Amino acid sequence: DQIEKIKAAGIENILALRGDIPEGMDFPTPRYFEHAVQLVEEIRKDYPEACIGGACYPEKHPDASNKDEDIRHIKEKVDAGCDFLTTQMFFNNSIYYNYLYRLREAGVTVPILAGIMPVTSRRQMERSIQLSGCVIPPELTALADRFGDSPAAMQQAGILYASHQIIDLIANGCGHIHVYTMNKPEVAAGILNNLKGIL
Repeated sequence: DQIEKIKAAGIENILALRGDIPEGMDFPTPRYFEHAVQLVEEIRKDYPEACIGGACYPEKHPDASNKDEDIRHIKEKVDAGCDFLTTQMFFNNSIYYNYLYRLREAGVTVPILAGIMPVTSRRQMERSIQLSGCVIPPELTALADRFGDSPAAMQQAGILYASHQIIDLIANGCGHIHVYTMNKPEVAAGILNNLKGIL
């Protein structure tokens, strides 16, 4: 039993993600959960004292038919036992603020970590659109158009753009931010350097 192994290893914090569904999979199936809420329920049942995190999409989960349905599913996930949520990446903070307002209106009171991904290449930006359907603001497109052919310049521009997003989030009361650095420690270091004196 995986939960027992997790307990035995002393792991107390679990990020419960369904992940991408393998091609050709039909539900129900004994090895996979169709929705993350089912995974959260299972963890909470078998490991009540665990701290469970989940994911949410400020611009709507791709499987949800509309934003209201998506918010309902998030509420169900929290009611099932999520202690906090981390958003998928977004590049326009007003999208996050509107989403946070809608979650609070729906009774979702757990901490919501704002997911920020510094765009360090044009390819990465295009992949972000493909995977999450997130909106790319014109100013970020302009950065990619101007600096996309120079990896060093694009990385620096992406770090600055993400730093400005984070500063705006902090200024507007966001106390929980998750940075998707994509295993690039120099990106994390660049952002921290830009935020000296703010954090």
